Amino acid sequence: SLSFTLDGTEPELNYDPPLYEETSFSGNGYGNGEHRSVRPSVVSAFGHDTLDRVPSIDFYRNPGTVSGHRAIRPSLQELHEVFQKNGDLDIPDTVDDGEGSDVLENDDIEAIVPPENSAGVVKFGWIKGVLVRCMLNIWGVMLFIRLSWVFGQAGVGLGIIIILLSCVVTTLTCLSMSAICTNGVVRGGGAYYLISRSLGPEFGGSIGLIFAFANAVAVAMYVVGFSETVVDLLKVNNAIMVDEVNDIRIIGCITVVLLLGISVAGMEWEAKAQIVLLVILLIAIVNVFVGTAIPATEDKKAKGFYSYQASIMSENFTPSFRDGETFFSVFAIFFPAATGILAGANISGDLKLCPASVNLMSVVIAGPSGGDSIGTLLAILITGLTYLASLCASVTATVVRDATGNRNDTIAPGASCNFSIACDFGYDFSVCGTTKCQYGLMNNFQVRDYTAHRESLILINVFKICLIHECLPIFILYKNNLPVWFQALCKDNIYKALHFFAKGHGKNNEPIRGYVLTFFIAVAFILIAELNVIAPIISNFFLASYALINFSCFHASYAKSPGWRPAYKYYNMWLSLFGAVLCCAVMFVINWWAALLTYAIEIFLYIYVTVKKPDVNWGSSTQAVTFVNAVNNTLTLSGVDEHVKNFRPQCIVLTGAPKTRPALLDLAHSFTKNYGLCLTCEVFVGPRVERQQEMSASMEQNQVWLNQQKRKAFYAAVASESFREGAESLLQASGLGRLRPNTLMLGFKRNWRSADTADVQEYVGVLHDAFDFEYGTVMLRLNQGLDISHILAAEEEMEKMLLEQQALEMEENGFQEGGKGFFKRARKPSQKVLATRAPVEVPHTSDVAKINQRLVEASSQFKKKQDKGTIDVWWLFDDGGLTLLLPYILTTRKKWKDCKLRIFIAGQPERTEQDKEEMQSLLKKFRIKCNYISVIGDLHIRPTAENWRLFEDMIEPFRLHEGSKDTTQAEALRKEHPWKITDAELDHFDEKTNLQVRLNELLQESSRAAKLIIVSMPIARKGSVSDHLYMAWLEALTKNLPPTLLVRGNHKSVLTFYS
Repeated sequence: SLSFTLDGTEPELNYDPPLYEETSFSGNGYGNGEHRSVRPSVVSAFGHDTLDRVPSIDFYRNPGTVSGHRAIRPSLQELHEVFQKNGDLDIPDTVDDGEGSDVLENDDIEAIVPPENSAGVVKFGWIKGVLVRCMLNIWGVMLFIRLSWVFGQAGVGLGIIIILLSCVVTTLTCLSMSAICTNGVVRGGGAYYLISRSLGPEFGGSIGLIFAFANAVAVAMYVVGFSETVVDLLKVNNAIMVDEVNDIRIIGCITVVLLLGISVAGMEWEAKAQIVLLVILLIAIVNVFVGTAIPATEDKKAKGFYSYQASIMSENFTPSFRDGETFFSVFAIFFPAATGILAGANISGDLKLCPASVNLMSVVIAGPSGGDSIGTLLAILITGLTYLASLCASVTATVVRDATGNRNDTIAPGASCNFSIACDFGYDFSVCGTTKCQYGLMNNFQVRDYTAHRESLILINVFKICLIHECLPIFILYKNNLPVWFQALCKDNIYKALHFFAKGHGKNNEPIRGYVLTFFIAVAFILIAELNVIAPIISNFFLASYALINFSCFHASYAKSPGWRPAYKYYNMWLSLFGAVLCCAVMFVINWWAALLTYAIEIFLYIYVTVKKPDVNWGSSTQAVTFVNAVNNTLTLSGVDEHVKNFRPQCIVLTGAPKTRPALLDLAHSFTKNYGLCLTCEVFVGPRVERQQEMSASMEQNQVWLNQQKRKAFYAAVASESFREGAESLLQASGLGRLRPNTLMLGFKRNWRSADTADVQEYVGVLHDAFDFEYGTVMLRLNQGLDISHILAAEEEMEKMLLEQQALEMEENGFQEGGKGFFKRARKPSQKVLATRAPVEVPHTSDVAKINQRLVEASSQFKKKQDKGTIDVWWLFDDGGLTLLLPYILTTRKKWKDCKLRIFIAGQPERTEQDKEEMQSLLKKFRIKCNYISVIGDLHIRPTAENWRLFEDMIEPFRLHEGSKDTTQAEALRKEHPWKITDAELDHFDEKTNLQVRLNELLQESSRAAKLIIVSMPIARKGSVSDHLYMAWLEALTKNLPPTLLVRGNHKSVLTFYS
């Protein structure tokens, strides 16, 4: 049964089931810590040996995961091809990660490098790691030295609302956090990990820094609260060192120094001590309840304590805001008390997987991984009830708002008193109406000193004051909240300047540098020495973090990604959205300018990460929503008819590998930029089975190169028996819906005269196919050529040989220089290394070197900004306007903005001015600015004899010369060389041939200095014009010119002058 392990025992309920023993079908071993795991009983059930593997968790682990070995399943190619080769079972050796695996090596950065020795790593269960930790964070400075003041200001009614509002915010956040935590294994990083893996590095990185800062300030808040308590003790014993404010600063700095030392010592001390300290804290809380039940002494009555009285509760029920405080300002001071809910999540990397012995309830509530959920929810419930009972039942019903502490302030016989309810108990504190008193809910932060039962528990109370109330939350916050997940943020290397803090120390990978950073931030805020100033700062940042956690859950649910499968089901996406909106609203109500500042910082950090584009991929919900939006927008476009006003060139560019023809890619990118579709395509010619593997390997490699070069383009490839068939497949099948290419762009075939006849026919056939499929066609010619693949191959060979030579030198030197020397030599090759470049098969003559240099320069000319010049447009045939639209688009780009358009059109000599005026009128209606229009009236003149002779010499090898042969010989020649140019064909297209040669003469005269020439492309009628004659036309038209584009639209309008 699948419910039992191999030995028949019931498995432990865990993320990772026990590893199954390995079975090698063919006797081959699998090394490198990776294996193919199977159950022998399942294999025998098949009745035969098979390369297929049964489902196992080991196939789904990340590389380098610490929770078990990662196995590599057989690839589809192995299953598909291995039996075709020899018919026998053949299991390949285990492949390395990144080669045969289906998961990228950097899928999860926390999983890449497992600790060298994990034997002594301290791990916590959900009780110690979550419940106890959350309660210790929530019970702290606010419970003992500010909650009485909160209820004194807001009254019992609004005080309860403050606590409930905090609980609502934290509960909604906990539900969202539970859903995110149970949607896979959560590693170290806490809130940052949850947000970044859900919403992506942009949100995660920005809120990560903000939350880190908030936690560092929270350390200062707890330290200042602790220091206030100590200063009160010093004041009682007349031991003030300087004054109260400076004493708080001195004690606070000393405390943080001690905490730094304890934190550096390691986690074991805290792990052993926190349960004991929690018990003492609970005793301290019980001590307060016991003290309030004991009748008040005269000394306590003078300080405003009268044990439980309904009249005191009634008076304290209504608010009494003083000193400019409001409901939300009081809420801002109290809210940090509720921020401990992330204490468990913030050490997610140090939590055990829920053991079966304690997991029954968490399975019911949150699924198999719900320890974090149940611990946090239980902590919220317990601490929330404690806050309500602590004040409603033990403080607001026993202590009045104002008291003098003077036992002589009793009501004289016959005197009247109506200042407060204390009058009913014989005390007149009316002096507090004019002068500030020292006791009562409104005046004394240490109310619990005279409500607790000191006489019976004085030792525990002193220990509580000096350590438990504030020191333990400080330590847990200092120890785990900030440094641990700030270290995770730095490890992700989103902000490269912070990578210094990623390094850990010791078996627990302690973030010592993070402790030191926290120390300096905390000291800076301790110097403020005012708790009521520090608390609202924390509230603002924590609310922003909680808003993003809630939004993360909503966003992941809204994206409906198949990967969003949280084990915790008791959440609702709309409740999460409500929680996010509630947090934002409370932020703005508390302090609108601080909220705006927080979000301005977050937006700045978001933009920074977006621009820097860190090399991470976590499968965030942002990616899922982007995909859903792209599909929906594409479907929406498919339901809308195309309109000429929205036409833009969508280019399919036959670049081969994109980096081999950079000039073609750069010019195509100038046309499409961020506003149109650009597909760079490659055809792998040969048997599909043989070229398939090469094509698959090139897909991701070339797309990555495009992204690195910041080219907004896609890469597509096909394997085909011929170039024409592959290009035809691309022309027919590329694109999706309205996002389909409409323009073919390719380079001019410079070697057509020396190439095989079949290659020329395929090249011209692609042009015919483009016209058949009604593509606009654009052909680029550079005199130096476009293809630099031979140069790139030589460079790669040189780099390879250089690395080999370096390895040899390292071996010869016995690695004496170490790693730094290796990198130093890599930057400055030795003469010996340079000498090894000679065997590379690259011509070394000076002429060839110059040719290659000019080719490289020409290939990069469209990358840089163009100097002032002209783009000459020879718009000879009306093709729908593409010949005019493309140069106009170029002039809107920054690189071409200094180039002006010049338009050349064909016309008759007797109506030159009229043709010019008509063209000016047309351009004006098109809103295309052009100050130079030239009408060419002598196109019909025959070219010079010299140019015509050069043309005839060019086509001579491809002529059939059947006119000089008799009929039988001529027919035989046609059958033997059907592709050659016949005399009849040459005579028939004499005028068109003359036109191409004549046009080149005019281009030489008028456009020799242009930055770019755009000419209407001649069309060869299928079945009438031979391929070599057509190539001769293109050669004659474009030779010895600046960069030239031959353009022919599909004869459908792409320009309109209607609105």
